[in-house]
Amino acid sequence: GIIVFILYLSINIDTKFLKIQQVYDFLSNSAVLRTANSKMGEVSDNVPVEGEAGQVVTPWEVEGADEGIDYDKLIREFGSSPIDKDLLERIERVTGKRAHHWLRKGIFFSHRDMSILLDKYEQGIPFYLYTGRGPSSEALHFGHLIPFMFTKWLQDVFNAPLVIQMTDDEKFLWKDLSLEEAHRLGYENAKDIIACGFDMKKTFLFSNLDYMGHLYPTVCKIQKKITLNQAKGCFGFTGSDAIGKISFPAIQAAPSFSSAFPVVLRGLENAFCLIPCAIDQDPYFRMTRDIAPRLGWQKPALIHAKFFPALQGTKTKMSASNATATIYLTDTPDQIKSKINKYAFSGGGDTIEEHRKNGANLDIDIPYLWLQFFMDDDEKLAHIAK
Repeated sequence: GIIVFILYLSINIDTKFLKIQQVYDFLSNSAVLRTANSKMGEVSDNVPVEGEAGQVVTPWEVEGADEGIDYDKLIREFGSSPIDKDLLERIERVTGKRAHHWLRKGIFFSHRDMSILLDKYEQGIPFYLYTGRGPSSEALHFGHLIPFMFTKWLQDVFNAPLVIQMTDDEKFLWKDLSLEEAHRLGYENAKDIIACGFDMKKTFLFSNLDYMGHLYPTVCKIQKKITLNQAKGCFGFTGSDAIGKISFPAIQAAPSFSSAFPVVLRGLENAFCLIPCAIDQDPYFRMTRDIAPRLGWQKPALIHAKFFPALQGTKTKMSASNATATIYLTDTPDQIKSKINKYAFSGGGDTIEEHRKNGANLDIDIPYLWLQFFMDDDEKLAHIAK
């Protein structure tokens, strides 16, 4: 059934993934940056709200201060480690490949136990990759692609097996979706994920609703180690939350352990796992790492990405809940151009004179920040910045 499922999706993949190149071509034209920066001084819907103190980063809400998300603060608060020059050089030395440009540019910026993973890899001990998607829209947007595209690189350079969890059950619990609709969206989103080009012989993509019978023994063992108070403390659950929400973290944690895949990962008993994800997913895996030793299992390693910024500014991530200001893989070239020109927040000066004197603030200029994600050519990016 799983093979038929994957073949069905492969046959139905369309050209959605080509939209990345279209946006890249559009943004890399220097006229786009000049157009965006000519908006300076305008008061519009994409101006960040002033007066907000602090930031909120949870698996369900991301909101930064006026200056954007403070990632150094997240490292301190979450207790992760920054990806420094020494780790980058070691990744290159171990893999024999140049580091991914998202590593070089600090887009993947934080980790847990990457050094331990590299130690094991050098010793010839295999590991597997785990990432996922909660399907709540017809298609993925560009922010959704970041962990998948990076995971594709990791799979290639480490030759590692990969499991991809579609959390259709989660979206049913948190969104105004029927169970059937959440399941259907999972199949639609899977097309975009497969289009990233994963090695089909080493990749297992599954729906929680379809695979739960196999996943459930691992889920039960995790659930028994987590108290209600721990779940409330970690995720902020209250007495008014559906009981399904409270039990869900154990389901997202389960693929971190190879026992959840006795057939797919046959021969990798108690294998080490690496999870590429956005930093807002870290609470799930802090909990996972906490209970792993009590189950006799290895703690998963993590590597964290910064958020793909919304068109309206760096205060939050791109969200499927705002379709007018989100670039979907199903958007046409004209729709992409219109959204960028209309909604992309500019880092330009307040006046023409100020802008000509000081230039743009590239730390908040959305067209430039997007180019950091799309452009692998560091010299060309530096030229555009000038």
